[in-house]
Amino acid sequence: MSAPLIHPTAIIDAGARLHPSVSVGPYSIIGPHVEIGEGTRIGPHVVLKGPMRIGRDNTIFQFASLGEISQDKTARIDDATRVEIGDGNTIREYVTIQRGTLKTPDGLTKVGDRNWIMANAHIAHDCIVGSDNILANGTTLAGHVTIEDWTGLGGYTLVHQYCRIGGHAFTGGGSVILKDVPPFMMIEGQPAKARGINSEGLKRRGFSADEIGTVKDAYKLIYMSDLLMAEVKLKLAEMAVDSPHCARLLAFIESSTRSIVR
Repeated sequence: MSAPLIHPTAIIDAGARLHPSVSVGPYSIIGPHVEIGEGTRIGPHVVLKGPMRIGRDNTIFQFASLGEISQDKTARIDDATRVEIGDGNTIREYVTIQRGTLKTPDGLTKVGDRNWIMANAHIAHDCIVGSDNILANGTTLAGHVTIEDWTGLGGYTLVHQYCRIGGHAFTGGGSVILKDVPPFMMIEGQPAKARGINSEGLKRRGFSADEIGTVKDAYKLIYMSDLLMAEVKLKLAEMAVDSPHCARLLAFIESSTRSIVR
């Protein structure tokens, strides 16, 4: 006889909406206004609170706490804030992902698709995490952090509030990030400094040798030249004519409000 998809010790509010294929382990608690999509597996002792939408084919391991009110002192339990989690994510033990706050128009904390979020990671209020990222054990995102796609955050990386980490960037374990991290960069330290480009990650993503070479040239321009940042931007604009990756770097730098790691 096959085991039931919902363990009899699980507590599921009548106001929760679960696809019939969702499985829920022993002693898990799912509150009202939680929506869970097809094929998602909820382990034992998981707490899910709404308003929150979780997509399809996610795996959420034991003792995770998702959708709880944020730790921001302005947050109130009845605030119109929420969490959205996409499809195909793996969320390991003791991960915490908290609701947004009224400090942002949407009051939203959002996680995209196919992220690999390891044990004890914390995603605070109003964070926007893209897709295909790896957050290693103990990674901590303060409020209002933005993580683009295909990044790798080493174990116990700490990210200051309002920082952005660009796509394909990589952080060494224990890094303390106080400023924005441009796309493609490899950073490390306390506080973190640029150490090079994420060459191995770019190779794995299918970047050509020429593309990687161009990104490396941009790195040398930004971090190894004696040019002022205004001059760096002009040079990047010239390179951007033939390179979408340089155009992406330039757009990131120009939109930074915290300045970039140096």
